[in-house]
Amino acid sequence: MDISGAAEKEINRMNVVFGKLEFAKKSALADEFYDFAKRYFEDGKYFYKNEKFIEAFEAEIISWAYIDAGLKLGFFNVPKELRKVFTIGE
Repeated sequence: MDISGAAEKEINRMNVVFGKLEFAKKSALADEFYDFAKRYFEDGKYFYKNEKFIEAFEAEIISWAYIDAGLKLGFFNVPKELRKVFTIGE
């Protein structure tokens, strides 16, 4: 898979994640994690649109990392079928 395909795959994956992500508990820190993740997600889409595929891929991975950390800290919940794409597992 080329880098543009890898970036597109991550954008699609994170699009699904953001469509199903829920807050487990609201707090200023949980909001901040979500905000960072969402901004990197949006940045990744911008980079992809402008054919900056490496930057798009990197931004999506950083977005994923914020959500992954937020899941481990108990800030967020995702459906069982999405847990397997994070380090929390099923």
